[in-house]
Amino acid sequence: MNNKIKIYSGILAAFIIASVFSFNACNKKAEGNKTEGTEAHKEGEEAPAEGVKEVHLNEAQYKATGVVLAGFEKKNLSEVINTNGYTKLPPQNQAQVSVPLAGTIKTIKVIEGQYVKMGQVLATLQSIAYNNLRLEREKLYEQLHQSEVNLDYLKLEYARQKELSDENVNAKKVFQKVRSDMNMEESKIKGLQSQIRILSQNIDIGGNSDSPIINITAPISGHITDVNINIGSAVEVGKSLFSIVDNSKMHVDLLVYEKDLFKVKVGQTVRFILTNQNGAEFKGLIFNIGKSFENETKSVAVHADIVNEKHTLIPGMYVNALINIGSQAVDALPQEAVIKAEGREFIFILEGEEKGEYHFQRIEVKTGASQLGFVQITPLHAFDDKKNIVVKGAYYLRSHLQVSEGGGGEHDH
Repeated sequence: MNNKIKIYSGILAAFIIASVFSFNACNKKAEGNKTEGTEAHKEGEEAPAEGVKEVHLNEAQYKATGVVLAGFEKKNLSEVINTNGYTKLPPQNQAQVSVPLAGTIKTIKVIEGQYVKMGQVLATLQSIAYNNLRLEREKLYEQLHQSEVNLDYLKLEYARQKELSDENVNAKKVFQKVRSDMNMEESKIKGLQSQIRILSQNIDIGGNSDSPIINITAPISGHITDVNINIGSAVEVGKSLFSIVDNSKMHVDLLVYEKDLFKVKVGQTVRFILTNQNGAEFKGLIFNIGKSFENETKSVAVHADIVNEKHTLIPGMYVNALINIGSQAVDALPQEAVIKAEGREFIFILEGEEKGEYHFQRIEVKTGASQLGFVQITPLHAFDDKKNIVVKGAYYLRSHLQVSEGGGGEHDH
């Protein structure tokens, strides 16, 4: 009996000791979890929402990323007409420079790409034909001078014969002859003056009628796009020597199909990007709508003036454009600001900078309509600073986050 009591007492003591060890282990684990939570979140700070993660970069890393920060932009991405077109200049803003007389190029004073003002000398020309015009004008001046001398004599003779004609019949015949000669001389003088005036206009095209050299000048202000001559080149009348364009009046021609034409109105705004450029966005305003179909297609040319950055464009650039036919503007970001991971979509925001360390937070978002490189954004978690969104460099931050977490947690979809 005593042996049984001793056995039962031993079993009970072992059970009590095991329970104590188990309780202490649970307490230590709980304390450890509590300590981790305290280190991860400061006192009074809410735990991050699901999907919210942080990235920390030092000064060197931050500069290497090329991160660009910006805020949401208001964009109309749904009530629009998608269209394509190209940049165009009106004919009055383009010029082909030629000469009215054949000759040989003596000097060239400009190069391609140079900006010139209207009337500026582009080149000089030596011309035998030009010299012949000047010689011909000198001969006409001599004839004019002789005719003026003759006219003065005839006027005096006319006055003398008029007195004689009143007394003698024979003198009347002489008087009529003198009057006829005087009228002919007056007509000759008028003809010579007219010829000299026309020759002078042709000579003055060169800019200096006292020199045998013709100045070839710019008919408009703009940039030289082509130089088709060399020193000593023989040029002909009508041959294009220079091309000049003035891009200040650049506009875009957009091709709108028949089904959308009734929605387009003068005064509507246009946003467009260049097809082969870096995605820079330009704005325009519709000022005219074509009245016929283009090139046997069911599209009509819609003309829109460009309201910003015309000087960076050249004629013939292809564009993708949106014509705003409504006013439903939404919060939007460049498409490269959004990254995909774990089957969801995220953006990064800069939380702050402290002692050369930059703190970024990953926020989950929902995307909507996208146009011209922008996408509608609806954040799924509230955040305060909406001007420090990473719009460029998000993929670097995503890669940095993958590395810091061991590289296995995030994948594009």
